[in-house]
Amino acid sequence: MVPPAVQSPNPQLTQQFLSSVLSQRGPAALPYSEDTKWLIRQHLVAVTTTYPSLEPKTATFTHNDGRSVNLLQADGTIPMSFQGVTYNIPVLIWLMESYPRHAPCVYVNPTRDMIIKRPHPHVNPSGLVSVPYLQNWVYPSSNLVDLVRDLGVIFGRDPPLYSQRRNPQPPPPQNLNPNSNFGSLSSNSGNSQSGYVQHLQHHQHPAPASPARNNYPPSPYGSFGGGSSRVQNLPHTEDPTEVFKRNAVNKIVEMVHGDVTALRKTREAEMEGLFSLQGVLKQREEVLNKGLKEMQEEMEGLEQQLQMVLMNTDVLEGWLRDNQGMRFTLYALDKAVQVGSVPFDQYLRSVRALSREQFFHRATAAKVRAAQLQAQVANMAVRTHHYGS
Repeated sequence: MVPPAVQSPNPQLTQQFLSSVLSQRGPAALPYSEDTKWLIRQHLVAVTTTYPSLEPKTATFTHNDGRSVNLLQADGTIPMSFQGVTYNIPVLIWLMESYPRHAPCVYVNPTRDMIIKRPHPHVNPSGLVSVPYLQNWVYPSSNLVDLVRDLGVIFGRDPPLYSQRRNPQPPPPQNLNPNSNFGSLSSNSGNSQSGYVQHLQHHQHPAPASPARNNYPPSPYGSFGGGSSRVQNLPHTEDPTEVFKRNAVNKIVEMVHGDVTALRKTREAEMEGLFSLQGVLKQREEVLNKGLKEMQEEMEGLEQQLQMVLMNTDVLEGWLRDNQGMRFTLYALDKAVQVGSVPFDQYLRSVRALSREQFFHRATAAKVRAAQLQAQVANMAVRTHHYGS
């Protein structure tokens, strides 16, 4: 019989509670790193949404060295399927100070009418759970939803909790008639068998009032009562074929889980490598963008200098034309003096004025050429220093 569904809590109230406790500051602040609080909130919201029987709480956790600290926990039950029937196992999932970079601490939380199976491959006598998913916890891909799903599968193969009888049936009175010994023994044996059957029926058909605490698989080793009395069960021999199949399935599941864990670690290593390469490429992109910006600024400066050079070139060309015109004028004056067309004193005054103007033009052109050459040398020095550094 499948237990009735647990009513899902209000996701908005859960999110408000987590936002409130994770945003506290001062002495009441939870001891989690600020850069992981958002991921912790997402993990708890996801697991309580997927498994409504779990509820986020805050409680005091005491370490082995005596330290007490206020931590977050997921308290409730997780479903498991055993022999075709769905049961709920009560658990406590503590989120330690280093969560989610390290795995949480999981305990089974038996009630007073339950006992922990001893020995159990994944649960120690104190209730501490140790499964491959916790041992191979990988940040940031591991999460609480996958953990609870994995716990349900592992507990379904080997339940960690069994129920015990609290009020065993009192033994029947002894019959003093020696001829009725055989009947008394038969009656006792029948009572033990009927009590065991009633115990199995009681725990395979739980009452709807408390499905989260009483839906546990019956013990294949019998039911234990209070005090020193023990209700004996008939010997049970499992089919070797079924045992072989179950062991083979468990082995295959463990091998697949190991392969998945190895692949996940490989993927995480590849992701770390890609993230590192992405960081290097990002730095190179920044360097290239900076160099491109500097080249664009340098190109703009060169364009401005080119405009200045073009303007100076136009001025020099104008001076060159004036200088050529002066040479032709001087040549014409020489011819005019030779033929007597221009008086000699006027010729001297004209030659003196033209020579002075030609000297000024040539001096100005020499200064402009020197300034241009100096600017080119300074520009080349700055560029060489930039590329050298």
